[in-house]
Amino acid sequence: MTDAVDDVDLPYDEDASLKEKLEALKERLDALQDQNEEMRDQLLDANAENNKYQQKLERLTHENKKLKQSPLFVATVQEMGKEGVIIKQHGNNQEALTEVTEEMRTDLEPGARVAVNNSLSIVRKLDDETDVRARVMQVEESPQVAYEDVGGLDEQIRDVREAVEIPLEQSEMFDEVGIEPPSGVLLYGPPGTGKTMMAKAVADRTDATFIKMAGSELVHKFIGEGARLVRDLFEMAEEHEPSIIFIDEIDAIASKRTESKTSGDAEVQRTMMQLLSNMDGFEDRGNIRIIAATNRFDMLDEAILRPGRFDRLIEVPKPDEDARAKIFEIHTRDMNVAPDVDYHKLASETPDASGADIRAICTEAGMFAIREERTEVTMDDFLGAKAKIDLVEDDDEVSKTFA
Repeated sequence: MTDAVDDVDLPYDEDASLKEKLEALKERLDALQDQNEEMRDQLLDANAENNKYQQKLERLTHENKKLKQSPLFVATVQEMGKEGVIIKQHGNNQEALTEVTEEMRTDLEPGARVAVNNSLSIVRKLDDETDVRARVMQVEESPQVAYEDVGGLDEQIRDVREAVEIPLEQSEMFDEVGIEPPSGVLLYGPPGTGKTMMAKAVADRTDATFIKMAGSELVHKFIGEGARLVRDLFEMAEEHEPSIIFIDEIDAIASKRTESKTSGDAEVQRTMMQLLSNMDGFEDRGNIRIIAATNRFDMLDEAILRPGRFDRLIEVPKPDEDARAKIFEIHTRDMNVAPDVDYHKLASETPDASGADIRAICTEAGMFAIREERTEVTMDDFLGAKAKIDLVEDDDEVSKTFA
């Protein structure tokens, strides 16, 4: 209820002159205007705060609604008939017959990926996107490893370049000669000898799409998942031609087939058969090159070793003395090395060292210098590092003996 004029406190005395009354009223008016502006600002701030909380409320309400919804499952359309659509749910391979609307039927075809609810009714069609596990295997940035960084493997590097790099960059040479370029390269040898380094050098040298994976990444629990991932990898490689697929530790999925009846072994064999089909099947593989590496050549199945799948089997042995000296030079070229360091003597002192062992020795020698607060790495540092790493290896052998 609005106050009457007589109830409002006046800012002046009744006995004040007219001029004083006007000045007092003017001061009161200015004060009320300032108060009004302040309250307007507070109202705007309150409205802004209210809008912020309203948006937060809407977002939380939407998230709450999504959390209350039943999850959808991914399935694949197997067949389409008059009675309905036969789908197979991923993971458990459960097949079901479900009905769809005529509008949705026009968008579906065998092999399409769809989302189904708990009753296995098709909710919507999914895009035929490559499995995210396959997409993350694509190397976006160059590994920054050159052929010069791989010491003592000149012959092996030449064979790899002839089988992978030259067909991608100078394919017309093979057409003029009238031969098909080698389809795949298998690098085998002891651990730490530079197999992965060569693959990185190829990725750095060529402009082709480079896709890397480990054999263990293709082994999955559910039936068909490994084979599907192999198909997705080759489809992605085909979409980004020219491309190179590098499979490290291929023995994880390409070991010799046995009479084992366990579900795990059967799934690994299914994955390997899918790999064999993609490497050399009825369909042309296109401008896709394959490099694989393994430490267990003796475990590989004969089917994957035949020409047409891996045309070149390249052994990558442990380096000889000259190669070890060159590897020492490669790993120390960015180090502040003392003049007394003799690479050939270091090579003679490490007869069984691999490239990875030599790199570890160089790193440990640098740690010796840092420990003594020096910036220069001496010959004694390298010899001490060699002795320390040898001691660690001996301890490992003793542990294995008593295990």
